[in-house]
Amino acid sequence: MGAWDVGTFDNDTASDWAYELHGAEDLALVESAIEAVLITASDYLDADEACEALAACEVIARLRGRWGVRSPHTEAVDAWVEAHPLSPSDELLAHARQAIDRILAEASELRELWDESDERDQWRAAVAELRARLA
Repeated sequence: MGAWDVGTFDNDTASDWAYELHGAEDLALVESAIEAVLITASDYLDADEACEALAACEVIARLRGRWGVRSPHTEAVDAWVEAHPLSPSDELLAHARQAIDRILAEASELRELWDESDERDQWRAAVAELRARLA
C-alpha cells in the first residue's frame, strides 16, 4: 500500500497531482481538479478526484499566504507556489470551498474511507483547517 495519512499531500494521489503541477504556468490544473469535484453534483465522488481537489485547494490557500503545514510531502507544491505568485480569483476561492463541502458530503468515497478509519476525526479536522484557510 502507498502513502496514506491525514494530511492533504500524505497520499499517493495528491503527490502524483503535485508532480503534474510542476510543469504548469497557470492555475488551469488547479481549476480542473476543483471542477471535477463540482460536476459530480449528487453522483458518487471518486476518492482520487477528491484527493486531487484537496491538493488544489492547498495550492490556492498557499497562494493567498495561508500556508498550513509544511513538510517533505509539500515541498514540490511549496516550491511551485513560491515560483508562481498568482492570485486566485474570488470565483475560484468560492469553488474551492464548495469542493471541500462536496468532499465532506454524502456519496463521497474519500469521506467514507476516512469514516471507516480510526483517524476520522483528525482527517476531518485537517480538512476543516484547510477550508478555514480559504475563507
